[in-house]
Amino acid sequence: MTEIRIASPADGKPEIASTSNLPVIAATAAASLALTACGGGGTGSSDSGGSGSTPPVTPPKALTEAEAARFLAQAAVGITRTHIARVQAIGYSAWIDEQIALAPSTSRWDWLKAKGFDAATNIFTQNGFDGAVWGKLISSPDTLRQRVTQALSEIIVVGIDGLVGAGWQSFSAAAYLDMLEANCFGNFRSLLESVSTSVAMGQYLTFRGNTKFNAKTGALPDENYAREIMQLFTIGLVQLNLDGTPKLGSNGAQQETYTLDDITGLARVFTGWDFDLSTSKTDTPDFAKRPMTQVAARHETGEKKFLGSTIAAGMDGVQSLKAALDIIFVHPNVAPFISKQLIQRLVTSNPSPAYVARVATIFNNDGNNVKGNLAAVVKAILLDDEARNAANLSSAQFGKIREPIFRFLAWARAFNLRTVSDLWNVGNTSDPSTRLGQSPMRSGSVFNFFRPGYVPPNSPVGDAALVAPELQITNESTVVGYVNFMQRMASQTNTDLVADYSSLLKLVSDPAGLVKELNLVLAAGQLSDATVSTIVSAIGGMASETDAQKNNRIYAALTLVLAAPEFIVIK
Repeated sequence: MTEIRIASPADGKPEIASTSNLPVIAATAAASLALTACGGGGTGSSDSGGSGSTPPVTPPKALTEAEAARFLAQAAVGITRTHIARVQAIGYSAWIDEQIALAPSTSRWDWLKAKGFDAATNIFTQNGFDGAVWGKLISSPDTLRQRVTQALSEIIVVGIDGLVGAGWQSFSAAAYLDMLEANCFGNFRSLLESVSTSVAMGQYLTFRGNTKFNAKTGALPDENYAREIMQLFTIGLVQLNLDGTPKLGSNGAQQETYTLDDITGLARVFTGWDFDLSTSKTDTPDFAKRPMTQVAARHETGEKKFLGSTIAAGMDGVQSLKAALDIIFVHPNVAPFISKQLIQRLVTSNPSPAYVARVATIFNNDGNNVKGNLAAVVKAILLDDEARNAANLSSAQFGKIREPIFRFLAWARAFNLRTVSDLWNVGNTSDPSTRLGQSPMRSGSVFNFFRPGYVPPNSPVGDAALVAPELQITNESTVVGYVNFMQRMASQTNTDLVADYSSLLKLVSDPAGLVKELNLVLAAGQLSDATVSTIVSAIGGMASETDAQKNNRIYAALTLVLAAPEFIVIK
């Protein structure tokens, strides 16, 4: 098949090379994405979900394949025939419970150790990390757990490139993801404590080795983590109502959640934390898995004031940390702030205030007087009427752009991708012009690949008062780079990664049947009639007599579906 590439014409405008097998869909993907997909968020001003007291919708007694697939597009790493059948058999709620109950598969840390990446030659490399991460995302049976873990990694962000100094970047990053996974169905308060004592976070936000005020030099404690744990990980910049909308003061202005003094006060808590080298040093990666430990002489034992509370003088570092996290955890912003972002990662970019309020209510009380039960929060998100209501399929304000990594994973999961070497040689997919423009745990900053409130300038998104976070990493070049990457992957040019196309080979002589199957397992049945017709016509004109021709028809169909706007947008 001919590969689509960006040319460099004289006028400097990007251009897509023509190809007989890949017609208008790939060529117009960027424009379609910018116009069609951006309307794909539920608006914050629309109250399509009803009142804050509306309970989650009861799953239908008999689910169609399309309904099950749509649910999986929100709840799973990718759609598979097996999961479609399972959701149809037991329903949404039972499927979620079953997934939560699954035992975790081999950890990323253990995979790295088993493959020998703890050899001394790997101390100052990132060797093995991408394989450990992709292997989990592609093959782990607990697909809901992997989906939520990835969501958390994009809210409470650590990037592997920021884990420098002590070495063992792959193991530090793997331990961080394993920690998020271990807590993703647990309690948010426990998650906060694990994050706050993580070696990876201590390095990334520079409070590892942080020390108390130095009276001789005037040096103050590092404030980096104190600022970001509030701004990005828990309460945000402005005070929120339960439904995620900003609280307004008597003057009609938004109200800040914290001040510079609050940051300074909280920074005193995060002093004295350092690597635990009591049983091994940094010549092995083991320290990177252990929580950081307290060095009492470096901890600020004086009074600590922030967010209207005071931690009394005399508390040791561990006591101070627990007290500080308790103060943050009870802040009324935490529930709507985290709930809304999880909805954005799983279901829709612009959830209605009522949807946010319903989920935040569960965050505050799971029905058993427990706050922060993430399993209950995830279930509330996925079973809410706004997520399940089929009427939203036709709403220009509902849905989200599928992240590039999840576009790739949709294909990988649907066709049971396997690795010949057992090393999962997908690699770093960050390059925007030739790969996905996104790769797990490789955000360039603590602000993630994209911000939850991103609005493309001078766009229909802004005109409609919507946000489209994923468009922050989307442009004509990245869309074409993605199509080229997926064309190479679908065409099996990576000999280490083998997809199972046996189900498609049975349909290869029936273009309409082939596209119907791809529509279901990749796009949850959401391709428009016009898109289906275009793809069927394109592949129907290709010969399919020899094995090579049959494969080429499959590769073309896959590439076109993976480039279609209705695949790129989750509704």
